[in-house]
Amino acid sequence: MAVAGTLPSGLNRQPDFLRLWAGQTISAFGTQVTILAIPIVAALTLAVSPFEFGVLGALEIVPVVLLSLPAGVWVDRLRRRRILIGADLGRAAALLSIPVAAAFDVLTIWQLYAVVVLSGALSILFEVAWQSHLPSLVGRSELVAANARLELTRTISQRLGPGLAGAVVALVTAPAAVIVDALSFVASALFVGSIRRPEPAVIAAKPDAGAPRSSMRADIAIGFRFVGGERVLRALALSIAAGYLFGTVADAILILYLVTERGFTAAEIGIAFTLGSIGVILGAFLAPRLTRRFGAGSVILVAGVGEAVSWLPVGLAPDAFLFTGLATTIAALSLFGALWNANAISLRQALTPERLRGRVTATMRFISWCTIPVGTLLGGWLGGVIGLHPTIMVGAVGSLVTFVPILLSPIPSIRVVPEPVADPDVEPLVAAEPWGV
Repeated sequence: MAVAGTLPSGLNRQPDFLRLWAGQTISAFGTQVTILAIPIVAALTLAVSPFEFGVLGALEIVPVVLLSLPAGVWVDRLRRRRILIGADLGRAAALLSIPVAAAFDVLTIWQLYAVVVLSGALSILFEVAWQSHLPSLVGRSELVAANARLELTRTISQRLGPGLAGAVVALVTAPAAVIVDALSFVASALFVGSIRRPEPAVIAAKPDAGAPRSSMRADIAIGFRFVGGERVLRALALSIAAGYLFGTVADAILILYLVTERGFTAAEIGIAFTLGSIGVILGAFLAPRLTRRFGAGSVILVAGVGEAVSWLPVGLAPDAFLFTGLATTIAALSLFGALWNANAISLRQALTPERLRGRVTATMRFISWCTIPVGTLLGGWLGGVIGLHPTIMVGAVGSLVTFVPILLSPIPSIRVVPEPVADPDVEPLVAAEPWGV
């Protein structure tokens, strides 16, 4: 059940994982500063037009659409730890250019555009690389616990980070606040660079030793073919895509519905989201325990059903109980989302051969992320056509199908984290000497 048989049991006794986790935690909170600071720089420091401001937000999705799949190929061709360090330092340099330019009064919206796109591209590389590298740092049986901790960090930073970011921006101004995020990436690079466990040598497939490397398109196709041909991964991809699509339909107009039709204040919405976010803490705490007790497949099925019904409380609650319904929906999405992510990501990492983890991770992210803009546009369109509350119900009812692919797959019968499945397209090529940094 353990990778390589030499890893000590218990995540707290695995310093390399703790270094990765520490770096992730620092950079996750630092990122929240930039998420708030860059729009404030555009609005106040540069006084951009509404159109220019909209372009700034739209550019965030460009790297996801254009680079997710190539990132998977690069992660499978290059040393992953070097990618992590390079992505951290690259993001730090890009962000530092903002306060430097502001100090010399040469900052423009075009520089912000470039920083957003470059940082987004490097973030995709980092995300694909760490998810591909994690199984090399922890035992196979501890993947769920490791992913649960990382999921907890990610979600808590999203919940608590904006408040901390607002305080930093108010204290030192928006351009200077970006320095905080840049320093967080430097810290992350130092932690990742201190990892000592040798990295497995993973080289993208060649037909034979003397043939040229396969093309980018061919390597991307291998990732799609592997996900589509493996029943467990195919079921996970279909479930995630459906969940993101219908969940985004409801989420796209949720705040508008609460404020304009139900008279919620910003404070009430903030309190409901804060109360609901407790669910992710509970989910991260329970994930490894429930998995050991009932098996990974059972937990994924329960989490899938739980997420499928999570939108019903806010959709069905009468006005007198709408606050309770909203907090319940957020808590359920947080709880079951944490259980799902910890187990589904671990299952994907375990099933995928080492040399394909980058491409499979990128393929799964591409499938899920591409449904988000579709759901957002559909939610906005439906909100104008049939009304805001009916649109939330469309998202809530549509979400009920998300667990069906899981139910019809072998996933419910999986109790332990499995060994990687055979890859029909690629024969393993493992170098005699392990990679280091």
